[in-house]
Amino acid sequence: MNPMEQTGWTPLSHSNEDLERARSVPDTPQTRAPTYRLAWNDEDFLTRRETRAVRLQLELMKPELTLAERGIRSTVVMFGGARIPEPGGPAWAAKNRTQENNLKANARYYDEARKFAQLCSQHSAASYHREFVVVTGGGPGVMEAGNRGAADVGAPSIGLNIVLPHEQAPNLYVTPDLCFNFHYFAIRKMHFIMRAKAVAVFPGGFGTMDEFFETLTLIQTGRMERVPVILFGSDFWHKAVDLDFLAEQGTISPGDQNIIDYADTAETAWKIVSDFYDIS
Repeated sequence: MNPMEQTGWTPLSHSNEDLERARSVPDTPQTRAPTYRLAWNDEDFLTRRETRAVRLQLELMKPELTLAERGIRSTVVMFGGARIPEPGGPAWAAKNRTQENNLKANARYYDEARKFAQLCSQHSAASYHREFVVVTGGGPGVMEAGNRGAADVGAPSIGLNIVLPHEQAPNLYVTPDLCFNFHYFAIRKMHFIMRAKAVAVFPGGFGTMDEFFETLTLIQTGRMERVPVILFGSDFWHKAVDLDFLAEQGTISPGDQNIIDYADTAETAWKIVSDFYDIS
């Protein structure tokens, strides 16, 4: 007989079973002590500054396991402003009349984001929603439009939310079991890009700019494969970012501007993606 069987010890004891056993012990000063808690079930321990590396690993692993289990192999990433309203909706973020007028004018990008997500998701159906799955930051504005467009055609979509000082609740169009929440921006950024086959960037603010330039840097430095990077709204982006000026100044190489394409409609953007991958 195996020595382990003689002692009754099972090497594959399930963690949940051990948790129940730990909870069923007598209530004593010893069992109430924080040190007695199982380490992986001790919130105070897991949120210590010293265990940050463990939390980083868990934030990377949890979505990765879920997406792998769903068979999702590639995504279309949609970045854009949380403050862009739905056409006809209130410009809730406006601080003055000028901002209100501009946000309402930019509301057309909500519709284009929704249409683009529909086109991506319709193509995704051919792979049983394993390829070209729409992923957004999970919040309002352009993000909502992206998840909504996928929902319009009965497709799943991913939301990568993050805890912010002003709480961001997931929009109601994210597929519930593909709705994630992050503490670390760095890990969230990794999940945006790890499966990306295309990146669509709509008008937005600092967060949008951050994701846009990080994507450009990863492509420019060869840390990720070249994928279509599409700026929606040529007028907006030519005023917001002057890449030709950077090339003239020598701070980027001539031709680095060619990493990106511009589109004003969902149809134009999808053609860029389909031409890049020779999708009929």
